[in-house]
Amino acid sequence: MAYVIAEPCIGTKDTACVDVCPVDCIHPRKDEAKFADDTQLYIDPVECIDCGACVPVCPVSAIFPVDDLPDKWKGFTEVNAKYFNR
Repeated sequence: MAYVIAEPCIGTKDTACVDVCPVDCIHPRKDEAKFADDTQLYIDPVECIDCGACVPVCPVSAIFPVDDLPDKWKGFTEVNAKYFNR
């Protein structure tokens, strides 16, 4: 089960989750060209090791295990995967 970043991240893009991720599966990072243009951060569903380290540091509670993603944000599973061409 991977984690998903949902709607609360849009416009916020706080990178605390990027900093704590042990496998670097959350992008774009601040030093990546795409950072300025993207409206949110994304979790690679293949690279995510399901550690959950990102959840408690998110200031807007935008990160959920895919199985616990609220119904209103179910589409963000695909949004995150598409960012990584998955």
